[in-house]
Amino acid sequence: MMIDARSIPSGKTIETEVCIVGAGPAGISLARELIGQGFRVSLLETGGTEPDEAIQSMAAGADDTIGDFYPGAIYMRTRRYGGTSHQWQIDMQDGRRGVRYTTLDPIDFEKRDWLPHSGWAISRKDLDPYYERAHQVCQTGPYDYKTETWEDEGAKRLPFDEDRVTTRMFHFGPRDVFSQDYRKELEQSSNVTLYTYATAIELLTNDAAQTVTQVKVATLEGNTFQISAKVVVLAIGGLEVARLMLLSDSTQKNGLGNQHDLVGRFLMDHPVVRSGVLLPPNRQAINRLNLYDVRWSKGSLVIGKPVLSDSVMRREQLLNMNTAIFPAAGIYQHNPLRMLLPQGRRFRSPAIESAQTIVKSLKRRQLPKNALRHAANLATGLDDLIYYEWRKKPRILKPYGFDTGGWSKLPDREQRFGCFEVFHLTEQAPDPENRVTLGDVRDRLGCRKLQIHWKWNEIDRRSARRAQDIFAEEFARVGLGKLRLERDRGTPQIFLPSIHHHMGTTRMHEDPKQGVVDSTCRVHGVSNLYIASSSVFPTGGYANPTLTIIALALRVADQVKAAMS
Repeated sequence: MMIDARSIPSGKTIETEVCIVGAGPAGISLARELIGQGFRVSLLETGGTEPDEAIQSMAAGADDTIGDFYPGAIYMRTRRYGGTSHQWQIDMQDGRRGVRYTTLDPIDFEKRDWLPHSGWAISRKDLDPYYERAHQVCQTGPYDYKTETWEDEGAKRLPFDEDRVTTRMFHFGPRDVFSQDYRKELEQSSNVTLYTYATAIELLTNDAAQTVTQVKVATLEGNTFQISAKVVVLAIGGLEVARLMLLSDSTQKNGLGNQHDLVGRFLMDHPVVRSGVLLPPNRQAINRLNLYDVRWSKGSLVIGKPVLSDSVMRREQLLNMNTAIFPAAGIYQHNPLRMLLPQGRRFRSPAIESAQTIVKSLKRRQLPKNALRHAANLATGLDDLIYYEWRKKPRILKPYGFDTGGWSKLPDREQRFGCFEVFHLTEQAPDPENRVTLGDVRDRLGCRKLQIHWKWNEIDRRSARRAQDIFAEEFARVGLGKLRLERDRGTPQIFLPSIHHHMGTTRMHEDPKQGVVDSTCRVHGVSNLYIASSSVFPTGGYANPTLTIIALALRVADQVKAAMS
């Protein structure tokens, strides 16, 4: 059943057994697991089934990030049934759009001596059965990441030194299963009720703040009501989970579950680093990269990526990193405008910051300070600005990139392409100073907006720099060509600081003084509050987090069933 929350009278209390906050991929997956159970389930979605500008505006945080540049929260969240799945834009080559899936590596779960605050309270083996179930939910083919399964005569892995670099497979799945398909199941369920336009604004507890008694809900129409539940699950993104818990301060002064000042801390993402241009020895080199393009194999859409091996990470104390290789026309290796810049500025990409500064000034009907410098930044970093805008409002502006593959099937690829762009999704070290707090500005419901504090630290830069060198050496060793590294004073350059992979703000740890949730994803000190979100990740590896989020959601569903029984 689906109910528009705007029709519910103010002051009403709705009785249920389980309340799930958030109808994105995690909340939908969890709710589906509870269909047909002998208890009632309420699933709250802040938006409707179609885009709503007023609702989306509430995703905005404070105007400026404290620290390094970081995109605005409004561009990285989607307040609508299906959540972030609406931002998945990978061309699946069959008329559908989808997303890239893979698991975290076993090393990602380990406590690593060289990485402060690392170590999950569970292992990869604990999640394996849920990863397999998640593959079924995501409709992404068999749970098989062995490279040899997906190789064939025309698509072989490169002969890397496996002690340094290896090939890791990724699967793809359609977004429609979350944005559309599963909605009918929920609407037809006799025990699950989906409430649209229902924004959770506070978790109300007993006097000791040890049990959540109600979820306070508001709509933009002005009505407020409560959901009374025995179990509450937060299944919203890494930014909003922290915000809602910090807003829930009626009983606990600093926010629910925040007795040790951990809620909102350890914000992580997967910054995208651009290594530069790979110059092959000849035009035929592209034929050796077929496995590293998006391609159908044995009924599944897959891609291989070069990644750092466990051995080299342990030996050289590196963070995890993967590599994406995209073909480009030979002329792309030259950017004349950038070559005009003095050394040390040559490969910086401040165009995004300059564009935002100009927009803010024009809204005030003023010219920005240093207008000529900002104009120069736009001219010399136009390619980065275009890509950022494309991520914000997806449209095909480049032939091949993160969201478009299939180049290995082109009959004229040897003539069309003369070089390759090389990018990396990097693991970010957990840092308690990277965090989400509450700002002073309030949204249309009267709730304080979130404030993001984010920076890329020296451990991140050092690891990325050494990893780039390793990949460059291995590319040369296997005869793929020379990787022309583009750095600023020796520092790798972030191409995109965020690809909306927000992790870590309610991290998992068995010690309440080091984590917000325990190994079952239950909030320490709160008997009936669970979190099914990337916010519980203690570390994030390089893997797109969605598959792990859904695996954790299925695991939480089992916890909820056990609790209710």
